[in-house]
Amino acid sequence: MSYIAPIKDMLFDIEHLANIAQVASMPGLEDAGLETAQAVLEECARFNQDVIAPLNVAGDRNPSSFKDGVVTTTPGFKEAFAQYAAGGWQGLQHPAEFGGQGLPKTIGAACGEMLNSANMSFALCPLLSDGATEALLTAGSDELKATYLEKLVSGQWTGTMNLTEPQAGSDLAMVRSRAEPQADGTYKVFGTKIFITYGEHDMAENIVHLVLARVTGAPEGVKGISLFVVPKFLVNKDGSLGARNDVHCVSIEHKLGIKASPTAVLQYGDHGGAIGYLVGQENRGLEYMFIMMNSARYAVGMQGIAVAERAYQHAVAYARDRVQSRPVDGSINASAPIIHHPDVKRMLMTMRAYVEGCRAMATVAAAAYDAAHHHADADARKQNQAFYEYMVPLVKGYSTEMSLDVASLGVQVHGGMGFIEETGAAQYLRDAKILSIYEGTTAIQANDLVGRKTARDGGQTALAIAAQIEKTEAELAGRDSADAKAVAKKLKAAREAFVDVVGFVAGQTKASPNAVFAGSVPYLMLAGNLVAGWQLARSLLVAEDLAKAGTDVAFMKAKVATARFYAEHILNKAPGIRDSIVDGAESVTALALESF
Repeated sequence: MSYIAPIKDMLFDIEHLANIAQVASMPGLEDAGLETAQAVLEECARFNQDVIAPLNVAGDRNPSSFKDGVVTTTPGFKEAFAQYAAGGWQGLQHPAEFGGQGLPKTIGAACGEMLNSANMSFALCPLLSDGATEALLTAGSDELKATYLEKLVSGQWTGTMNLTEPQAGSDLAMVRSRAEPQADGTYKVFGTKIFITYGEHDMAENIVHLVLARVTGAPEGVKGISLFVVPKFLVNKDGSLGARNDVHCVSIEHKLGIKASPTAVLQYGDHGGAIGYLVGQENRGLEYMFIMMNSARYAVGMQGIAVAERAYQHAVAYARDRVQSRPVDGSINASAPIIHHPDVKRMLMTMRAYVEGCRAMATVAAAAYDAAHHHADADARKQNQAFYEYMVPLVKGYSTEMSLDVASLGVQVHGGMGFIEETGAAQYLRDAKILSIYEGTTAIQANDLVGRKTARDGGQTALAIAAQIEKTEAELAGRDSADAKAVAKKLKAAREAFVDVVGFVAGQTKASPNAVFAGSVPYLMLAGNLVAGWQLARSLLVAEDLAKAGTDVAFMKAKVATARFYAEHILNKAPGIRDSIVDGAESVTALALESF
């Protein structure tokens, strides 16, 4: 099934929820208003629908291959990536100083969703390059920036992120890769890195690895980790490529999903040492790597929204065509397309509501990122930064868990045919599973939400969000419409549940850490559910007004219906989650370990 980018919904969020006019009023973003957003999104949609999406199934059935140290990507990927780079898409959000277009994240996030909906395996290569670019922009020396950034931003070279080792997964304190200082200021890097996305491929002429390693004599634990640029090919002073560096792919993984994306095992230093260049200062590598990780975590959340959107479109198309059984209300006196059946409608509405809620949440988060970096007022930058940082684990954790539910429902809508690979529904479920794992599992996102984002400031950021939600409730309650009042009721109950949990987390993290962290993932899911529901509630207010004015009435009525469905079928779960967190911690840890 072909992919159709949901431009209208994206632009609704960008205009009315993210307030693109306000974003475009900030220094450096003056040309990034709604007109620009629409033009960029329309061109991005054409490219992804016509060039990238047709390769999605091909990549699943004919994935990347490895032979004699060489990785060959799916036929068509190399040519498509050349078009992607030539179109300027890799540099969309990066500074004009290095050849980028300098557009805001509010626009870039929508383009990222399209690329991932079209082909998530393909999109992973640009995603990692974006992260490497962000890290070098923040912590790289002028020399490193001059050498690498223009080529990364153009897509001529691609980037990777090298954290994981066989013995060091999420626990980076156990990293053993080492870096030995050399007289010329470079380092020789030795070690093994696993799970390196696009660690080797044939789509670009050079690969810029950002590698965590310990300098000889560094402290133990995370305090002794440094970050290095280790290119596949060394770069001459004139910018041309020199000798092959001592980093080699020894295998690629065979995976459940995202099969076309080569996940490499990289060996550093087997032939004397890979030449590396220090990023920033020694022993501050984890700090710099978190720049890449936070960029990637938001992007992975967008992947969740993207694959869920694709699964939803696939399910709707099938439900319109598949004829099976008479409608229970007798409205058709013959077998009818299954979209007429109430439970199929329930599944499709659940998929739609999840996707639109998470897209709205992510778009608002992107606007906060832009304000945190561009707003003229320092206090506004600080407030938006705090909001964005709180939102990152929600966008990453909630949206990726959501994508699993949505992709599974997509298979269910297909019935037995969904279990058959040829229909394509199963690929979305297989591809989605990695999203709740890489760039930090859902539990790691939840730990971040508890520790850094809630307990550290006594819940003040979370309670400030709750106060904004309460204002939306008041607007809804003041409306005459039954839809607004119904959403207000559910939003109020969810917010009150959230406030209770924030109080529990802020008050008990130090005194009863096991009790709090037993409910950390449920807390993340409650928070994500609430914020997505809040954004759909805001959508309802806008859509009701626009429908009354006669603007795109059918679309606006659908926005209202989706918001009410979310409130009554998804948001209404919040009070029960509150109970499991605040009252249910003891039962999580009650069973003796030997009884498992």
